[in-house]
This record gives sequence, structure tokens and C-alpha cells, in this order.
Amino acid sequence: SGLIGRSWAMVFAAGGFRVKLYDIAQEQLTTALENIRKQMKEMEKSGVLKGALSAEQQLALISVSTDLKAAVEGATFIQECTPENLELKKKIFGQLDLIVGDSVILSSSTSCLLPSKLFTGLKHVKQCIVSHPVNPPYFVPLVEIVPHPETDPSTTERTYALMKKIGQSPVKLNREIEGFVLNRLQYAVISEAWRLVGEGVISPTDLDLVMSDGLGMRYAFIGPLETMHLNAEGVSSYCERYAEGMKLVLNSFGPVPEFSGETVQKVNQALSEKIPVVPKVLDARRKWRDECLIGLAKLKTQMKSD
Repeated sequence: SGLIGRSWAMVFAAGGFRVKLYDIAQEQLTTALENIRKQMKEMEKSGVLKGALSAEQQLALISVSTDLKAAVEGATFIQECTPENLELKKKIFGQLDLIVGDSVILSSSTSCLLPSKLFTGLKHVKQCIVSHPVNPPYFVPLVEIVPHPETDPSTTERTYALMKKIGQSPVKLNREIEGFVLNRLQYAVISEAWRLVGEGVISPTDLDLVMSDGLGMRYAFIGPLETMHLNAEGVSSYCERYAEGMKLVLNSFGPVPEFSGETVQKVNQALSEKIPVVPKVLDARRKWRDECLIGLAKLKTQMKSD
């Protein structure tokens, strides 16, 4: 019932599904419900609540339990949202494996643990899958669906269909890979950003501006491959024109950074001047970020319908 679990509960309820939120402590569940109610009411007031149901109708779909067996009784889909700890996740899936039937889907929110490490050896391994959301899932719709080598294709298809039904944007990975796809792309960007700042090419604040007012403007609507396609007369034309230049630049990239030492201090100082590391200030900036994401999501939905 942490941040990701609460967000998933809201997304499923917005899609009209009954949700049972499980945690080991009742006070955590009580806090989670209060948080969900507050968020839903605020979004309803602002006109950005997802789904066709009112906030009260959605809230009525969410109940809580501190008993795992009772929580999953009658479930068709179980989304695990425990902290990113392999042993903890394996323990929870081991417990679920003993009490679920042969039709329920067992899904993990993990952002980097491979399905083969999570699910191997489980009796219901064919029903296991990773559904990796982007934080916060309520505002950013992408979900990476990553199968275990033994996952039944029907599990992948059912998960994909469910994510579409609740308004998310699922993508299917054909096989597992370290970091999945989103984090591999994200880490590639972070890695080069780190090198450019560390080598004194650009300041941390200007580096972020290159993304937010440059690449990010495009990538909010189209990906890097379509960008290539549109920036020439198709991808083949782009490669003919720019392949040599791309290879020249890519060959100049340095090794994977250590993410330590002077560059940490330089980046931390620049970001702390802009956004002081004080809970109140950080929370306000996160709220601003989420409001921006809501506005962007509304714009994208409007543009698609147009």
C-alpha cells in the first residue's frame, strides 16, 4: 500500500474494477485509503479524475485487508508492489503460489529484477509476468510487460488487454533483458548527461534544459525512431545521410561513469540551489511535476481525439 500500490489501486478502480489493497499493517492501509481519497477528491475537483465513475464510486471499489489469503480470494489479477528487494518479492510470490488457482495472473511491479530471478521454480510460473509501471503510474501510462521464459502467451495477452482496458499504454517485451527497455534508454541518457557535466562541457541546469526544452518536446509525442523517420524521407534516408556522423559521435562516448566523486558534488550543488533538499520543497516540486504530467496527458488525449 505504498506509493506504487496506491497508484495502481486508483488506476484499476478508475477502470471500474474492484480492488483489494493488501499490507501487513492496518495503520498503513488506513493511511493509504486516506491518501487515495484525498487525491481522488482533488482530481475530481480539478476535472482530471480518470474513468467514467465519480470519486465516491471509485473509492467504493477499493477495500483493504491484512490477510493475504482473504485479499486474493476471487482475484483475477494480482499486482505485487513490495520494495525492490529480490528476497522479499520471492517470499511474497512463494506465498501466493501456494494459495492461488490456475487462472489468476501473478504480476510484479519490479523495475529491474528479471522475471527468471523472481518466478523460476514456482508451480504457477506460466501465470507469472512483470508489469513495470512508470512512477507515478496514475499520471504516466506506460507499462512494460515482461514475460518469464515459461510464461504462457495467454498470460501476456490477458495482461496487455487488461492494461489497455484501464487506460494504460502497455508495451510487450519479447524476452527479458536487464533494465527492461525504459530504464535502458533512461540510463543511456543519464550516462551521457553525467559525462558531459563531469567533463565540463555544460552545466547541470543547462543539461536538463537540453532535454526539457529540446529532445523532451519531441519525445512527449513521438519516439526516437519516428523522429528519425520524419527528419528525413524515411528511416532509410536518415541512415544514408547521418549514419557516419552518428557513429563518429557514438565512438567518442566514454566508459560507464562511476556516479561518484566531483561530478556528484557538482550536480547535487546545482540541483540543490534550484530545488533545496527539504521535504516541503521537494514535495511541492513533485506536486508541480505531477500537475504538469496531468496537463500533458490531457493535451495528448485531446490531440489524439482530434
